This record gives sequence, structure tokens and C-alpha cells, in this order.
Amino acid sequence: MAIKLIAIDMDGTLLNPQHLITPAVKEAIARAIEQGVHIVLTTGRPLVGIQRYLMELDLQREGQYCISNNGALVHRATDGECIAEVTLTFDDYLYFEQLARELGVHFQALDKASLYTANKDISEYTIHEASLTGIPLRYRSVEEMDRGLTFPKVMMIDSPAVLDAAIKRLPQQATANYTILKSAPYYLEILNKWVNKGEGVRVLAEQLNLSQDEVMAIGDQENDLAMLEYAGTGVAMGNAIDSVKAIAQFVTKTNMEDGVAHAIEKFVLA
Repeated sequence: MAIKLIAIDMDGTLLNPQHLITPAVKEAIARAIEQGVHIVLTTGRPLVGIQRYLMELDLQREGQYCISNNGALVHRATDGECIAEVTLTFDDYLYFEQLARELGVHFQALDKASLYTANKDISEYTIHEASLTGIPLRYRSVEEMDRGLTFPKVMMIDSPAVLDAAIKRLPQQATANYTILKSAPYYLEILNKWVNKGEGVRVLAEQLNLSQDEVMAIGDQENDLAMLEYAGTGVAMGNAIDSVKAIAQFVTKTNMEDGVAHAIEKFVLA
């Protein structure tokens, strides 16, 4: 069955190490669009961190969509309007903010428009996230936070060694009741239990009346596992972690070698 939707992770997949889309990848995506394929950027980033790439790929058009915050929000690419969302509550924020303090790691929370931290010693990784995506960074003590806020995701962030030590101490209550996964060695992402990239892609595919066999997913990190498992064709990048390569039907080239273009040419354009 022909592939009609390609879910593409961004960092480490669509983007090369300089956070650029190479000409070969851009051309392959353009040719897939010409064939009527839905190109769905599917990322842990917030919408603001996706928009410049939607514009660069000419995806801000009718019939195109994107998925942000690891599947929590599904957007129309034309205007960013959410067509599906599953978020965390303010009580979830309070629980994990306190837990992060107990575990000795930095913490941040994202709503649809801003990145919040209550850490007076703001983490270098929080600053990196704001710089990379363009999302406004706001220091707010817990007491200053608007209790009406909901959050697509919250994150524990720290140096890999510190974060990995904290992950080993996560209580069973947290791991049982939430989706918790790493998107980078220094990012632990926490979402509603029913949220992951696979669920985001499934919701969108069903709205478009597409079967799993008509979906291809391409990724490289732990947060991509669910969408590769859902998709009829799961593609791991050459630079992917071992667990992603283990479940993929195909391992393409790295993000330094136009891996996304190679996969699209093989499965869509051939």
C-alpha cells in the first residue's frame, strides 16, 4: 500500500547537526508533497520551534499538519490551530516540580506559549531549549504561577550523569501514571499517560482516514519509538540509538548523510 503520510522527527533526523535542512532532504520532501503525501513534522519541540521549518519546507498549506510536544498537540500547519490535544494539569506540575527538587535536578514546564522555570539557578539546558526553539523563557516561582495553566509537557533537565541518577530514583507512582521518556541525554520529558508520538500520529492518521500501512515514521531517539512501532514502515536514522534501530524495518543513512531523503526516495519516490 502506498505511503500517504510521513511522520518525521526533527532534531537528529530532519535536521543535520547544524540544525539545517539539507538541499537533498528539502528536494525529497518537495517531491513527496507533489505526490500528495502528508509531511508531518513530529517533534518534542513546541510549535514555535517548528514554524520556521514549516515555512522553509512550504508546509504551511491546506492538508498539512504537524505534531508538537512529543504528541501532546496536533496542529494544522496553516495556522497552528490545535485539532487534538492531551495535556497535564497544574497539580501534575506541582507534583513534578517538587519531585525534581527532591531528586536534585532542574525542572521546566511548557504551556502552548512559554517555557517556565522556578529554578533561580536557571539550567544551561533550559537556556539552550529557549534559544534552540525560540520559545519565551519565564522565571516564575511556584507561588507566582497561574494555577489555571495546563501543560503539554514538563521536563527534568540536567547533565546526563545527574539526570540518569535521578531517573533511577523515580517513584513507581510517576512511572506508572505518566509517559516518561528521554529525548536527549540531558532531557527527560514527562507527559500525560496517554501521550506519545505514536498516539499523536495515530490520531491524525485516523482523522485523515489513513491506515497504519499508509504511514511511515522516521526517528532517532527514545521518544520516537512509539511512532515507529505504530507506523507500517518504521525507519531509524543511521545515527539512531540502538533501541530505535532494533524495532525499525529499515535503517537509513545518518542526518549528516541526507538520511531522510534516502528513506523517502526508497519508500515513496522509487
